[in-house]
Amino acid sequence: MEQKQDLIRRVTEAIVSVEGEGVRPVTWVVVEDVPSGQWGVGGTPITTEALQKMVTQGR
Repeated sequence: MEQKQDLIRRVTEAIVSVEGEGVRPVTWVVVEDVPSGQWGVGGTPITTEALQKMVTQGR
């Protein structure tokens, strides 16, 4: 939960840094958990483990 709260704060700050302080009250950040295998990359369904492997191999 703490990681998601930090993400919300950081995304909000990024938006405010570009658009100005006036957008803060109307900036919504929604964190939606999507189960592994129910999303895809490049048109291919992928699991969290497979994506982590892709990232590791790319480094």
